[in-house]
Amino acid sequence: MARHFEELPSGELECRVCPRLCRLSPGQRGFCFVRGRPRREDDHDPPTIRLTTHGRSSGLCIDPIEKKPLAHFLPGTPVLSLGTAGCNLACKFCQNWESSRARDFDGRQQAAEPEALARAAAEAGCRSIALTYNDPVIFLEYAVDCARAARARGLRAVAVSAGYVLPGAREELFGVMDAANIDLKAFTEDFYWRQTGGHLEPVKETLVALARQEGLWLELTVLVIPTLNDSEAELRALAAWVAAELGPEVPLHLSAFHPDFRLRALPATPARTLRRARGWARAEGLRHVYTGNVHDPEGDATHCAGCGEVLIERDWYELLAWRLTPEGACPTCGAALAGVFEARPGRWGRQRLPLRL
Repeated sequence: MARHFEELPSGELECRVCPRLCRLSPGQRGFCFVRGRPRREDDHDPPTIRLTTHGRSSGLCIDPIEKKPLAHFLPGTPVLSLGTAGCNLACKFCQNWESSRARDFDGRQQAAEPEALARAAAEAGCRSIALTYNDPVIFLEYAVDCARAARARGLRAVAVSAGYVLPGAREELFGVMDAANIDLKAFTEDFYWRQTGGHLEPVKETLVALARQEGLWLELTVLVIPTLNDSEAELRALAAWVAAELGPEVPLHLSAFHPDFRLRALPATPARTLRRARGWARAEGLRHVYTGNVHDPEGDATHCAGCGEVLIERDWYELLAWRLTPEGACPTCGAALAGVFEARPGRWGRQRLPLRL
């Protein structure tokens, strides 16, 4: 595995996993809190940055793959989801803040070695594992080991990430993934800096690279927050950029915000806002746009990009109808549906099953 840090003339180690480029002296941890430099170093223990959460998970649950959300990747199948603690962004609207901002994570986690996870996922009938909840970027080494263990058992690997990562670490992490959902927080630098403490451009660079990566299926999610990133101008610009730079077949999930963490004073996103946004995104050339966190059967459905036929009907995370041919095409016009499909859909439904090893 590559070394993602550099020793500086000052003696500090600069972490090269994400754009924060944290500079660490002995005993210090990075912004993410899970990557740190040991306090004591000697000639037999050269300077290094270690992941403190390898082999430990803050939560294990078998989910429907649609919950990641992925609409065009093995629909209807179960996925074993896991995460750790910490994060390299500081989103004021974080929906998983109890784990992503945790500092007392030792008491919150259970032992979860990659081989044990892969074995448990296979025995439970999962078709994939997902590195999610906080962000696999910060637990890079653990995520890669979990993905490799899953693949060794014939399972797929999925990364759910904000995409705030530097090129070397990005290639190592996503190089072992079969699918990714990237959480694009907004489409302005002002939002990224004020609401997440990060920057937009590195995320755009990640998205372009992943869209070009052979063998990786990519979908995007935008959490639509009233007054902050829900304007027609911004959402149209975002959709037009996705269509032009990533491709019109890349699915976009527009998800409703619910007040949480440090944005409790804002209202929840109305369903009508998401429906309008879906129309704007489709008008800008995107062929597969979904609404999330609201009950919207039309926004859940997958349509043929050729003739408009409804190919997959959903109610929340449950498949109601499946009209794809065994080859993954529209039975009406024969157009192939972009994505990763099996001849038959999964039947996991909407159930969530917590798991302990």
